[in-house]
Amino acid sequence: MSSKQLHIIAFDVPYPADYGGVIDIYYKCKTLSNLGVNVILHVYQYGRNKNAKELRSVCTEVHYYKRRTIKNPFVGNKPYIVSTRNGQLLLDNLQKDNAPILFEGLHCTYHLGNPSLSKRFKVVRTHNIEHHYYKHLEKSELSYFKKYFFRIEAEKLRKYESVLKKADVIAAISPKDKIHFDKKYGDTFYLPAFHSNDQIDFPGTNGKYLLYHGNLSVPENYLAAMELTKHVFSQVTISCKIAGNNPPKELVDLAAKYEHVELITDVKTSDLNTLIKEAHINVLHTNQNTGIKLKLLNALYRGKFAVVNPLMVEGSGLEKLCIVADSFELMVNHIKNFLLLDFTKAYFLERKEYLAGHFSNERGAKKLIDSIRFSDIDKPLRKADESIVKSLSQLSSFMSYFSL
Repeated sequence: MSSKQLHIIAFDVPYPADYGGVIDIYYKCKTLSNLGVNVILHVYQYGRNKNAKELRSVCTEVHYYKRRTIKNPFVGNKPYIVSTRNGQLLLDNLQKDNAPILFEGLHCTYHLGNPSLSKRFKVVRTHNIEHHYYKHLEKSELSYFKKYFFRIEAEKLRKYESVLKKADVIAAISPKDKIHFDKKYGDTFYLPAFHSNDQIDFPGTNGKYLLYHGNLSVPENYLAAMELTKHVFSQVTISCKIAGNNPPKELVDLAAKYEHVELITDVKTSDLNTLIKEAHINVLHTNQNTGIKLKLLNALYRGKFAVVNPLMVEGSGLEKLCIVADSFELMVNHIKNFLLLDFTKAYFLERKEYLAGHFSNERGAKKLIDSIRFSDIDKPLRKADESIVKSLSQLSSFMSYFSL
């Protein structure tokens, strides 16, 4: 049995791996397991099935905890996403050994500063700068109540973020986020997103349509889909497809106005992958530059050309692989130009080499393993302790001098 054992605390059931955060968690568990790490997974469950068989195939142990529900989401000083994941049973299970702990997102950090875990090596995987993300949710949301909730939650998250001082290491999901956390708390490294793509295959030279995809129940995504439909898809004659589950009525009605725009719902992962592969251009747009867009990474691994707006790629490390347009007018022009071009083998091979060098799951997992000390004896000191080490070293030299 491997001597390396790691607790991972997940904010949601990470299988099926069908949206951003859980994709990162599931494929992180799978890759670590393939490299010989015994993963003990702790899962907060709400609204999704346990999928115990699938998770046990990539983890040594899986423990489930019911996420609390709070009738008044505004009560208390801690953010709602943190205070509803505070189980004592989780803390009891973590205390059964001395293995390091990986907290997935600020969501799971309720016990990060608990004195009983003070001697444990603790890593926090940040999926976003959460208070920025929640401010963007506030701007995108149409419901007044939800807007107010996101506003209050964003402020609580801003104040709560300093809990990250209790972590030994922070693993940021994007280069931009790495700068933010390293400046405020130190001990931060960039760990690229884990994803479903073990390999990259040539998707062919020509596609049949334009594609936008995303979870259409999320305000950021359905607003992006509506803006693309109004300002981009309406300006071209080629077939356009919007793929995603649970679209709002406004988007359904808008897509129905255009004969060449098709809204595809109840999409399975395998169907979505086929849609991405067969599109000539994956068109992606966002109004918020937070974390990293895993749908873009998936489009680059499986698809042909990608036309995006700057916020989709800024600070992601994926800029050089995309056609970036800073206006809808320019996006339309780029689309019309690239519809005339083949997706060549040379273009594909350049992309393949770059993705293998920067976004390989195995490379990322090895980087994570190297950042963790699986023995308390080897536990590295935080930067805040370096001055103490230096002082002790000077004191030792001073004492040695007088002992001659």
